[in-house]
Amino acid sequence: MAESRPQLSAVEQRVLGALLEKQRTVPASYPLTLNALRTACNQTSNRDPVTDYDEPLLQATLKELRDRELVRPVWSGAGSRVVKFHQRLEEHLGIGGPELALLTVLLLRGPQAPGELRTRTARLHPFGDRAEVEAALRGLAEQAEPLVVELERGLGQQDRRWAHLLGPLPESAPPPPAVDRDVVIAEGTAARDARVVAGYDAAAAGYARELSDELARKPFDSWLLDRVAGEADGGPVADVGTGPGQVAARLAASGARVVGFDLSSAMVEQARSRFPELEFEVGDLANLLRPRAAAGWSAITAWYAFVHMAGSELPGVVAGLARVLVPGGLLAFAVHVGEEVRHVDELFGAAVDLEFVLHDASEVVDAVTAAGLVDVEWYLRSPLPEVEVATDRLYVMARRPR
Repeated sequence: MAESRPQLSAVEQRVLGALLEKQRTVPASYPLTLNALRTACNQTSNRDPVTDYDEPLLQATLKELRDRELVRPVWSGAGSRVVKFHQRLEEHLGIGGPELALLTVLLLRGPQAPGELRTRTARLHPFGDRAEVEAALRGLAEQAEPLVVELERGLGQQDRRWAHLLGPLPESAPPPPAVDRDVVIAEGTAARDARVVAGYDAAAAGYARELSDELARKPFDSWLLDRVAGEADGGPVADVGTGPGQVAARLAASGARVVGFDLSSAMVEQARSRFPELEFEVGDLANLLRPRAAAGWSAITAWYAFVHMAGSELPGVVAGLARVLVPGGLLAFAVHVGEEVRHVDELFGAAVDLEFVLHDASEVVDAVTAAGLVDVEWYLRSPLPEVEVATDRLYVMARRPR
């Protein structure tokens, strides 16, 4: 009989975490073959650390887990020689869906703060708020054999992190330095804006050539934009940071009366040449005005328009956009999320000097609620392989109160 609280090696933690995750996110292809399990263990997103386990190591690990009754081999059909693997950890722990979602993410990514856990468990269990996450963690910590423990706050950490107890606790070590998302405005916002305009003016042609049709390969983005267009109900829609106009064009195709705005005049020219039936203007999303013939915008979209903004700028920018919505108007945007600021000196063949900010998902949602917006929805998805840059994406949709 397997232990009720087994002690697992790092490889065993990754194997069981991957099986738990895929059982819930891709049930049609679960249980997993050895090859699929290797891919799940070694994927570069939603894993910390990123690994490169080979098949012999995984085979040996699976044998050990099977002997401990933590994994069961399953043959895919009558007479089939293809063996797949099913996790049995859930049986021995005896915990519910919310708690299992938290444990899964802790197995895959190590100690994390409640806000991070809420974001990263979204595909496994939709926690309503941070308080729900903390309540579930407390429940796991108060079991007869505790399954998690709250760690002391480390130097530079805003929140205390939680770790699972299915293996040795991580050694005490100085935490990695906090990401300084305000580094992009170290020389002032005017200098940052000048670099952004120069970069996109230089890259406009290549950017438009590569990305004008990107939404054809992004079904979730297309669905959400179609929904925004429908909820605008014929009112004016602003697409800020419009680039070569692909988002504005999708909104228009779904019936929206849309105007695209971008700081880069070269991007606006690309948009006008590709979609001459639509209206595009040079404009700063941080100073968006109300439409000329209406009291406000029925909807505003900002698809990756905040990618060069400092973290400290987000609350003011979101609040500014909220102010020019009509009562009941919708703000919808997409951002890259992560713990990084990336410097880029080449973009679609053009020399640039740009910093791309991966925002903190909890801080983004907090900025939306601080702006007084309601009916907040958010979605987190991993990147589409061979379609887009390998970053997690957060989509937020919220409404100005009526």
